[in-house]
Amino acid sequence: MNTHLHDLARAAGVEIHWRDVHGNDQIVADEGLRAVLAAIDLPAETPAQIRESLGAIQGEAAHRAEPLITADFATPIRVFGPPGRYRITLESGLTIDGHADQAGLCQVELAGVNESGYHQLELGGATRSLAVAPARAFTLEDAAKGRKLWGIAIQLYALRRHNDGGIGDFTALAKLATQAAAHGADVLAISPVHALFSADPRRFSPYSPSNRAALNVLHITEPSDLPGEAMIDWPVAGAAKLQALRHAYENFHDHDALNAFRHESGDRITRHALFEAIQAELAPGNDTALDWRNWPEAYRDPKNPAVLRFFDTHTHEVGFHIYLQYRADKELRAAQRAAREAGMRIGLVADLAVGTDHAGSQSWSYQAQVLRGLEIGAPPDAINREGQSWGITALSPHGMRQSGFTAFIEMLRHALRHAGGVRIDHIMGLARLWVIPFGMRSGQGAYLKLPAVDLLRLVALESQRHRAVIIGEDLGTLPEGFDARLNRAGIAGLRVMWFERDGSGFKPPSAWTNTAVAMTTTHDLPTVAGWWTGNDIAWRNRLGMAGDSEEMRAADRAALWSAFRSSGATQAAMPAPERGDLAADAASAHLGLAVSTLALLPIEDALALPEQPNLPGTHAEHPNWRRRLAEPADELFNRPDVAARLKALSKARERS
Repeated sequence: MNTHLHDLARAAGVEIHWRDVHGNDQIVADEGLRAVLAAIDLPAETPAQIRESLGAIQGEAAHRAEPLITADFATPIRVFGPPGRYRITLESGLTIDGHADQAGLCQVELAGVNESGYHQLELGGATRSLAVAPARAFTLEDAAKGRKLWGIAIQLYALRRHNDGGIGDFTALAKLATQAAAHGADVLAISPVHALFSADPRRFSPYSPSNRAALNVLHITEPSDLPGEAMIDWPVAGAAKLQALRHAYENFHDHDALNAFRHESGDRITRHALFEAIQAELAPGNDTALDWRNWPEAYRDPKNPAVLRFFDTHTHEVGFHIYLQYRADKELRAAQRAAREAGMRIGLVADLAVGTDHAGSQSWSYQAQVLRGLEIGAPPDAINREGQSWGITALSPHGMRQSGFTAFIEMLRHALRHAGGVRIDHIMGLARLWVIPFGMRSGQGAYLKLPAVDLLRLVALESQRHRAVIIGEDLGTLPEGFDARLNRAGIAGLRVMWFERDGSGFKPPSAWTNTAVAMTTTHDLPTVAGWWTGNDIAWRNRLGMAGDSEEMRAADRAALWSAFRSSGATQAAMPAPERGDLAADAASAHLGLAVSTLALLPIEDALALPEQPNLPGTHAEHPNWRRRLAEPADELFNRPDVAARLKALSKARERS
């Protein structure tokens, strides 16, 4: 065991041990540790490098002066700095003067602040931002005001509308929101609408975006004659949509509105538009240019004078991409307004992906705040014995601290801009991420700690400022104590029916967590009808993937139906395996009986569909993120069986 290497790893926030799904402690090999440390600019190949890297960490700790400090409401604040007089200028304009007392090595303590918000701290001749967080986020209970809420979870691209060009759009979303509200829904949770790559519609996974602080312009409403097929042909439909939008741009004349949007958005949208324009210029006939790391060196840095010259000589093209963001923003705002005006208490719940494509706009725009040389994923488990590498990157803990968390705050605000809440994908990523060095296997990675205290404070602060709920996708192995920390922060986890087990049986919905969101399934798991009929088993057998056997499923069917009967969701005899629709009927009522404040029914289960949107571990072998719904968005709930499921869900919520 290399003791000095382990000392460096601990100081850098790289965890040496990890616990597998069987509860066994595993140790990260020295090779993996060195590779992870090298990727975060801490070389550790030799004893001398280890000493130098450890000295760099210790030196930085002794002279820390991050541009933004976070703190809890009305709680003494510890900061790095000299003792002496300080002044805090609150957002409200009031000032607080005090004396900072020594409170440890290079640290002082200030009196607590009784006003949440972003304030300015003057101490030791320097001015820094001070983000004071409320005690907790705006919760589901705050929004519900004593009621039991329910909603629908949908994949936006799957929605259908006449003349929509083959991709679900924001107008279809608004229509669905109005219809769902008429049935009693208070929430419409949507798939991520982050910006993808206009120059390459082949990259269409909503969880591998280009930029999480910009929108997917292929969801803009623009008439197109392209026929709507059962599966989205993203390259064809995307190209057709962009061509129609270019025509619309040439005939657009409300430049005052466009300029106002650009001014309000600050540099965020202009940077993204510049990225899109440069990529569009370089990529035709040159696929390597689809990754900005292969661009001419002068274009790889957004601050390079060459990029500014490109802007000056391509103002029309950059303007087109700003226009696209303006259109998308306007239409998403209209969808949330439609949801709230139709009576929804919360309305849209956005989905914030855990990371972005290395080749994307966010990585280009915030190079100092993004992990380089590392991909994020998951360690080996019972199903994925080699672990998982998701092919994406995330924000760097060191980079975020050094930059005042600007990219993280910008991303949060964008997600909450036109929504009543946000679902944070893989919320464990606020505490730690499994990182894999380029060129290494997933199992050779390690956990990298993130500044969870700071990030959770910022989440709570932005949640309260937007009066928006926060839902954390907490499925999988959580860091010890993290679930309790999320609960204290007012962040709701997820409780999925498939995982609510009690030995060989299923827990009654009255025993599910009341502060979490109840769901029958997720986009990565089988639908109720698909599970009941064994469609998921057939897919895994076809692709040679591990999973349940027919014998296991038969036993689980009986256990689930017993749970349905015990909860009062149904008193019918267990249906045959081919009757997935009857299983969906019972599951809707069962979900409604959950003690949770919010129950979310995926649209696939409302419609009793057998196919799931995504099958993890597959790419072209399974039509991930391509399936469309058969009926138009404003007619989805007109079918008697669908209306009956929603009515059963709604009635059950009243009894839960």
